[in-house]
Amino acid sequence: MPLKLTKRGETYHMHGTVAGQRIRESTGTRRRAQAIEIARAREQEIIDRATLGRRATITFAEAALAYMDAGGEARFLDPILAALGPDFLLADLHNDTLGNLARTIYPAAAPATVQRQLVAPCSAVYNAAAANGLADPRKFQNRGGDNRRLRWLTPAEAEDLLAAADPHALPILAALLGSGARVSEILAVEAQHFHAETGEIWLPNTKNGHPRMIELAPRALRLVLASNPPEAGRVFLTPKGRPYIISDNRGGQIKGAMDKAAKAAGLTGITPHVLRHTWATWYYAATHDFGGLLHKGGWRKSDMANRYRKAAPRTLARDLLEAGWDFRGQTDITTSLSDIRLDCRPNLRQIDTT
Repeated sequence: MPLKLTKRGETYHMHGTVAGQRIRESTGTRRRAQAIEIARAREQEIIDRATLGRRATITFAEAALAYMDAGGEARFLDPILAALGPDFLLADLHNDTLGNLARTIYPAAAPATVQRQLVAPCSAVYNAAAANGLADPRKFQNRGGDNRRLRWLTPAEAEDLLAAADPHALPILAALLGSGARVSEILAVEAQHFHAETGEIWLPNTKNGHPRMIELAPRALRLVLASNPPEAGRVFLTPKGRPYIISDNRGGQIKGAMDKAAKAAGLTGITPHVLRHTWATWYYAATHDFGGLLHKGGWRKSDMANRYRKAAPRTLARDLLEAGWDFRGQTDITTSLSDIRLDCRPNLRQIDTT
């Protein structure tokens, strides 16, 4: 039975029963001709789904909504949904579709950007639907080549970066290098979760939803304590003494401060997230403890941890110890504030910024 139209206020609504399904929905339009077309399209959708099944008729928009409702990352999906429209079928999502989308949404973007902001979210939506039996398994082409971050800092480069950092950024960069935590995790640390005596920090809210305890390497702990961290509230604050706005934007909150320090130190090709890659490389080189790398880094899969630890020369472990970065254990790092000269930056080489 065709859907009937009723005008309520300024908007037409459609109602009736199609293929055994009762419908009472707004058409979203005040124009009758447009409302008729919308109602006909809705009828056909219901009939197709009844005869062909949900797998053949589910739209990308529906799959994306289900993905987000299940806790999936919504970032980057808005421009994709706008470009595809509400009626694009999930089954029609192929590599050539992604190519067309890349040319439309990100015409001047680097391959790695297209991979991160287009291919990865589309693949995540599709794979979530496939896991629920709503699509056949499908592999999408990686548009970013290897797409692995190969950049990591040597101990000497890290010292240069820390020496050039502004006072408010120094403890943050030190904590990132000494713990492997994500930027958003470090910036959200509360004083009640920071155990200065042992260098341990409890992270109740993490990106993957699995709380964990991290540990600062002794050198990082000393630099954090030397900054006189607050005894209440957030540990790491902006230059104005305010808490950072927490968002999963891969370090954007401190990017300006890090770019400034990197430029002064003569370093190129680094971002805040590179410090997480650096920690993974350092930690494994110093300990060869892959289980510890997984646990402390907060990775659920070994292949992700492997992407972060880079190939490094055998001399790295020695260089780390010589620079004061000791990841071998936490038994000798008990430190009190009375042991810290609050106006110093231990062993930091001065950078001439003139």
